[in-house]
This record gives sequence, structure tokens and C-alpha cells, in this order.
Amino acid sequence: MTREQKPKKRKSGAEPRPAGDAPTAGWPRDEQGSFPVVGIGASAGGLEALEQFLRHVPDRSGLAFVIVQHLDPTHKGMMAELLQRSTPMKVLQVKDRMKVEPGRVYVIPPNKDLSILHGVLHLLAPVAPRGLRLPIDFFFRSLADDQQFRSVGVILSGMGSDGTLGLRAVKEQAGAVFVQAPASAKFDAMPRSAVDAGLADVVAPVEELPSRIIAYLAHAPLAAGSELVLAGKTQSAIEKICVLLRNQTGHDFSQYKRSTVYRRIERRMGLHQIDGIAGYVRYLQESPQETTLLFKELLIGVTRFFRDPAAWEHMQKKAIPELLSERSPGGLVRAWVPGCSTGEEAYSLAIVLKEALAHARPARGFSLQIFATDIDKDAIDRARQGGYPSNITGDVSAERLRRFFVQEERGYRVGQEIRETVIFATQNVIMDPPFTKIDILSCRNLLIYLAPELQKKLLPLFHYSLNPGGILFLGSAETIGAATDLFAPTGGKTRTYRRLDACSRTEPVEFPASFHSRPFAVEMKAAAKAPAKNLQALADQLLLERYSPAAVLTNEQGDILYISGRTGNYLEPAAGKANWNIHAMAREGLRHELGGAFHEALRASRTVARTGVKLEGSGAAQAVDVTIEPLHEPEALRGMVMVVFADVAAPPVARPTGRTRQAPAAAARMEQELRQAREELQITREEMQTSQEELKSANEEMQSTNEELQSTNEELTTSKEEMQSMNEELQTLNHELQAKVDELSRTNDDMRNLLDSTDIATLFLDDALNVRRFTAQMTKIVKLIPGDVNRPITDLASDLVYPELAADARAVLQTLVFKETQVRTVDGRWFSVRIMPYRTLGNRIDGVVITFVDITAAKTLEATLRREQAGQGGET
Repeated sequence: MTREQKPKKRKSGAEPRPAGDAPTAGWPRDEQGSFPVVGIGASAGGLEALEQFLRHVPDRSGLAFVIVQHLDPTHKGMMAELLQRSTPMKVLQVKDRMKVEPGRVYVIPPNKDLSILHGVLHLLAPVAPRGLRLPIDFFFRSLADDQQFRSVGVILSGMGSDGTLGLRAVKEQAGAVFVQAPASAKFDAMPRSAVDAGLADVVAPVEELPSRIIAYLAHAPLAAGSELVLAGKTQSAIEKICVLLRNQTGHDFSQYKRSTVYRRIERRMGLHQIDGIAGYVRYLQESPQETTLLFKELLIGVTRFFRDPAAWEHMQKKAIPELLSERSPGGLVRAWVPGCSTGEEAYSLAIVLKEALAHARPARGFSLQIFATDIDKDAIDRARQGGYPSNITGDVSAERLRRFFVQEERGYRVGQEIRETVIFATQNVIMDPPFTKIDILSCRNLLIYLAPELQKKLLPLFHYSLNPGGILFLGSAETIGAATDLFAPTGGKTRTYRRLDACSRTEPVEFPASFHSRPFAVEMKAAAKAPAKNLQALADQLLLERYSPAAVLTNEQGDILYISGRTGNYLEPAAGKANWNIHAMAREGLRHELGGAFHEALRASRTVARTGVKLEGSGAAQAVDVTIEPLHEPEALRGMVMVVFADVAAPPVARPTGRTRQAPAAAARMEQELRQAREELQITREEMQTSQEELKSANEEMQSTNEELQSTNEELTTSKEEMQSMNEELQTLNHELQAKVDELSRTNDDMRNLLDSTDIATLFLDDALNVRRFTAQMTKIVKLIPGDVNRPITDLASDLVYPELAADARAVLQTLVFKETQVRTVDGRWFSVRIMPYRTLGNRIDGVVITFVDITAAKTLEATLRREQAGQGGET
């Protein structure tokens, strides 16, 4: 699938398209109906950043947002309620098996880990203890596996380095990573960890991130397939890009998998909002910096410590001990890790070798030398430093951290003992000379990015680099392909192989061009010089050539490895492409007997002989005895088969005088052929029976493997330092509480202004008649100051002539019936006093509220009217 459109390129330095200009009608769905899912990780200081982020997301954006934050597991989650004020999108706290829908925001609940499968969110109970959890890493890895190239990871303010390992998984799947600029973050540890790891595609202030994400998704591919069918113009553009890369970096990517290269190019085009690949070619020509960034992108430097733990356990407990048992004590164990990236794989191998040597009994005193190479100079420089973020605790056990690492302020550093065993160097495994005399070659997750033709060239090169019996350690998605004559699996379900000593391959090893300048030819010639032969050696050679029987040495498949004597009477090359297999070269008459005897010898693991086998062909009649012997010793010949031919005199054949004499001979020949056919049929039945049992066993193993993989997928493999995590949880809780305090402060201000505006003196008492709160007007009636809060009302001086105040308040608390009366003060003022129960939102009585309304004017008017009425009555 290609996208050949008119190029539309954003000029270098141009401002990103604002959020308001982004499409708001929703994203076009791909053929599975998928839409972009944006994962957001935040921690301390994250509430403010999240609010700013959501305020700048346009309405009807068509995106779904999943927020993972470090929350206190002992408190009720308020994040959804707080964030709802910042966005018109619906904000939901995740419930188990909640389906993700566009235009919504999903927030992780406290004390849960979150994953996504086929667009459905799943909650898991955390298995790691509190303080050692990495919920952001866990979700980002799940998001990368589920959404693959559509995954988008965002890191906002936070402490620690949670999220960095998850972003590596997003990058590995060709997803995009957006990071808040550390300078704008309240806590910059999490954003800085992602930036320092080289994982960030865009680093910007939080308010700019939504528009940058929308602009990227507007140009990102909608669908991806395992194999792309590229148009001719697209193929031509990719080749031009490879030329530009080679001219600037010196490295040729034309032999990388074309689909991988195209996906990475599409990702860069999306980040720069370029629609056509021809436009991107022009952009590369104008921007050498973009060429460098594309080069880094194509390297796919995604790795971590002890990736595939089961494979490393197999190496430590089986493969390496078997290798060491075959080596002389006190020797040097050499290893090579091509494509080491930032060094995690090389250091993992060094640690496993150290542990294997420590457990070896008896102690054999080996020394270690590990070569780690990569074409990325920056990655090699970081690997030499040996510094890694604190979240490697999710991949490295506490025991290994204590023994092989040194904790620092910002993470861990590999200990001196391990760093001294690893030598890092810049090398292109495709173009530069290989290391030789290697015992262990670990090339994991490199071959999967190379074209099959290049893989076929590298495997013989690895075979050449390894010592006899050496170990080839590949990634879980890689195999040796057709190179079964070079390597044999060590057993188990891991991708570990042993180098085969004998090889029937006729194709020469294709060394890199620069390798031929090395003086290896002189060494080979020197080694080929044989000592002068004496009389005994010449006699032995003559006897072998003239009087010993003809014989061939084969492997278990029948491929000829060595020929002794003259075998032309029994074997001849088959027509067509050269085939050095004994079954294909056997002459007529010998082929059936030889095939049956060969399989019988292998099946029974014993010597099998066939006598008087008649050869067919022109010339005199000939008979031969054939002996097939599977070899068990010496050790160097174990697993091979010796086939010996010995001529015998053929029985005289009587001249036929008629049909009566020809019939018995024909019947005998047919009886012999029938016997051979029955034997071959029996052998075939036994082989099929064996094959069925093997297939049944393999099926059971596959089922077991499937169950183990499902179980492994449900396990949590990440952790975090406890104090730091608790601090982040408290920071998050503090921000939530601060938001509540601000809201309560506003409410308190509103209530104070309301009470003051009514000009009514109000007194709040608790259920013990202690002062809880009062308005400013109240101080003109009762001598109150702020320090009187929590004092009993009976202890305060008052101008009121109302000794029953406390008794009436108690009566209202008991009866819950309000009381209203009129009282006067010593200075002649009158107040209408109203005592009511104080009810909480939970309908609980928690004191009384007493209001004093000044009615002095009304009382004065009333007294005046009474005096006037009294005066009028006296006159009458």
C-alpha cells in the first residue's frame, strides 16, 4: 500500500499547526475500525500538566486518551472528577473490561495496573509491593503490543524514570513518543529520563503537545502489513534515501528489510507533516540533520537487560556450563555481541557468564573477554559509561543489582568488575571484518531487520567466527533458517545453537570486502604446511590407495564429508545441480539396498551389512558387499556414518537356452525386488510411526508453550524504588487535596461575603455550645475575638439581657425545634433571636446556629406609638 500524493512539506522552522486548525470530525478508521489511542504517563506535579494538556485538546478530536498516574492506593481516586473541569470530553475512571471509545478520557483507578487488549481496558491487581510498581511502563508496553504502529506515548511531569522502558516498546513498534519539555515540568525527572534515553520524537511545552500529536496523526499511516507492495516510484524514492544515508553516514541500508525501512520513513514523514515520499527526499537533501535523525531511527536501538528471561536462564544453567566443561581450565572465554546498542545485552551476557563461572564445580579459573559492537557511535559512548535509569529494577533482580551495580543519584551504574570485561567498539557487522576465535556470539534482534539475502551471508560469517562447539545466541523471533548444516539447536525452546564442526556446504564464506586485507591467507598457508613424510607414512599411503576398500564418511542425512579410495564403481554424480548426497549418487541396483540399510543402521544404532548386492549397468556383472556403521567414537566423528564398499565375485550366469531357463531367473529377480519393496515399506511404516509420535510430542510442547506464554503475558515484570514511588503518590494526593482546598476556600469566601451582605449577626456553636464561627456583626453584641473560637458561650461577656441563652440552645439540640424570641441589651438595643439546629450534608445535628436581627428601630417605633395611643386616651 502506498500513498503517492502531491508532496506537502512543512518548511523547516515553521510553527506547528495550532489545535484549533486540527481536524475535528474524527479520524478515518482503518480496515479494522481502529482509531488513535494516546497513553499519558504522569506522576508528581502531573495534575497541573494534565489539566493544561486537556484544555488544549480540541473538541471532537476523535482521539482516546488513557491516563496512568502514580496514585495513593489507600485513598479514593478523585482524578476523574478534577480533570472533568478542564475538558468537555467525558472523563471516566477505568472499570475492568471497559471498551475504549474516541473522544473520551480514561483514568487509572488507585491500586491497580492497567493493560489494553484489542481496544478493551483490563485492570489487574498489582503483584509488586507498594513502592516497587511501574504502572506507566506496564501500560505503555501493553499499548505498544496492542496498537503497534498506531501507539502514541506521552510523558508529563513526574519523579523517577517510570515510563522510559515502556516508551522503548512504543518505539520498537514504530509508534510515536511526545515528552513535556523538562524546563516546563514541575518535576522534570520523568521527562528528562525519556529525553536522555533518546526516545523522544517531540519535546515541547505541555500546551503544545496536543496540536503536535494531532498534526502527526494526520499524516501517519492508517494500516500496516507484514509485507508491503510498493509502487515503482516509492521503490525509487527509497533507493534515493538509501543513497543519501550512505553518502552522509557511510552505512548502506539497501539490504535492510524494505518494509522496515519504509515504516520508519513514514513515521518521520508524519512527524514533519510531509504527505509524499518524494517531498521527504527533497527534505533530506535540504536538511542534513534530518538525515542523521533518520539514520538513528533506522538503527532501532531498542533493548533492555535480560530480554526474554527464559532464554537467559537456559544460557546460564545449560548452554554455558556445557561449553565450559569442554574448555581447558584457566583459559580465556571470548564472546562477541554485534548490534549491542546501548550495552544492556553485552552487560547481561557478562553477568550471566560471571554467575555461571561462580557456580562451576570444580572452579576452573576462566577469564572473560567480551567484544560489543554497534554502528551507532552515540550508543557505544553511552554503553561505555554504563549508566542506566532506576527503572531497570523491573528487569534486573535485586540480587544482581546489589552484586553487579552501583546505585547513584539518577539510577544505577554497572560495577567495575563487569565493565572491565566488556570492550565496546564501533563496527558495521555487514562491512567490517568479524572477530574470530569466539566462544559465544550473541546476535539478538538484529537479523529480523535484515533482508533474507543478507541473513544468508551473515550466518556463514558467524560460523567462521565461532570456535568449534561455540554458541550462537539469537533473539526469540530469529532462526538459523536453512543453515542447519552450520548450527544445531542446543535443545529447549530458546534460540541457542552450537556450531557444527563438519560441514558439507560447498558455497564459500562471503567475507566483507575489508576483510580480505587481513593477513589470514598467510596464516592458512603456514598452517597447511605438512611435515616431511617418512618411509612408513609413504607405505601406509600406498596401502590405503591400492589395497584398502573404498569408503565414504557422511553425516546423518547422507551428505558426503570425506571419500577414501576409488568409489566410481559404486557412486556417480547425479545430473543437474551438484548434489553430494550418497543416496542421490548411488548407482542403479545399489540405491535401494543402500537406502534401506542406511536407515536401519541409524534407527538401530548398529552396524548393518548387505552382501552380494548386484550392480546394474553396462559391462560385466558386478556384486558388492556394503557395510554401514554409525560412529560413536572418537568424539570428533560422533554422529557420522561410515559406508564401506567391497567387491565380491559375481556368481556365473548360465547362458539362457530358452524360455524355460529365463523364467526362473526372472522370478528370482522379481522375488528379490518384492522382498526389497516389503523391507522399504516396513521401514517407511516405522518412520511414519516415529514421525507421528514426534509430531504428537511437538504438539503437546506447543500447547504447553502457548499456556506458558499466556501466563507470562499476565505477569508483571516491572518494579520501582519504594520511597520514591510513595513520595510520588503523596505528591499526587497533595495536588488533589490542594485542588479541594482551593475549592473550599472559594466556597468559604462566597459564604463569608453572603453573610456579610445580609448584615445579620450570626453565631455558630458546636454540640457542646463552644464557639465555632461568628460574623463581624456579632462582635457588636458579644465581646468576641478570633481567639474565642472553641470557648464555651457561657464564658463570654455579652451586652444581652438573656441569661437563658445557653439553656434555650440546649433545648433546641434536644428537641430539634427552633426557638425565636426578642431580647434587649443593656444599652437599650433590641434583637430578634432565632436558634436553629445545625445540620450537616449527612443530615447529622452538629450544633446550633443563632441569628440576631436588630429590631431596635421597630421597638422604638412601637414604644412611640404606644405613648401616642396612651396620650390620646388620657385626653379623651
